[in-house]
Amino acid sequence: MSKIYPSAEAALEGVLTNDTLIAAGGFGLCGIPERLLDAIRDSGVTGLTFASNNAGIDNEGIGKLLRTRQVKKMISSYVGENKEFERQYLAGELEVEFCPQGTLAERMRAGGSGIPGFYTKTGVGTQVAEGKEHAEFPDPDGVMSTYILERGIFADLAIVKAWKADETGNLIFRKTARNFNQPAATCGRVCVVEVEDIVPAGALDPDAIHLPGVFVNRMVLGAPYDKKIEFRTTRERESA
Repeated sequence: MSKIYPSAEAALEGVLTNDTLIAAGGFGLCGIPERLLDAIRDSGVTGLTFASNNAGIDNEGIGKLLRTRQVKKMISSYVGENKEFERQYLAGELEVEFCPQGTLAERMRAGGSGIPGFYTKTGVGTQVAEGKEHAEFPDPDGVMSTYILERGIFADLAIVKAWKADETGNLIFRKTARNFNQPAATCGRVCVVEVEDIVPAGALDPDAIHLPGVFVNRMVLGAPYDKKIEFRTTRERESA
């Protein structure tokens, strides 16, 4: 059975409902699943929870879904540069669970590996640790230290973007886009991927594969893409 679907809307059919927990790949506007996010917006589903490194910016990335009020909760590391996010959060209209960047990646990886939780020093003594189980363990030097329990993320749906894929779903991510797309893809019960280029099975070097096709359920060809830039700072060119 082919994993390739004719459109993002078709790829999400039957796996997207209200109140879904979605793990989304990408870093800033790099490597975000643009076509799938647009299809989620157009579907009209509500009450969504997103586990994502960031919330996009106004009208780009998950920011589009914030504008349409389809997101009820964000599990994120960085939420700057998004005025609508700020407004909803300060008004008590959006629930936010801040998660250190490395911890968030590990929570996704843990979920993808079937690990329900893990202990980490990161966040101890800060608001990140509030309400979480604390325990004492010896560190590598044998000194007893405090750790907090973080839960693995088990998402209903994972949406990611890849650079190349073969027809069986083996994926290659491009540079920075690899960091959150790979763990996000593993922690969803269903993984839907948009990709820039799909090649025949066997065309990719096995040693270059970043994510085996066993994790991928559905794919859609998303190209062509525009280069998205979060913000641009320039200075006037000095005269010679």
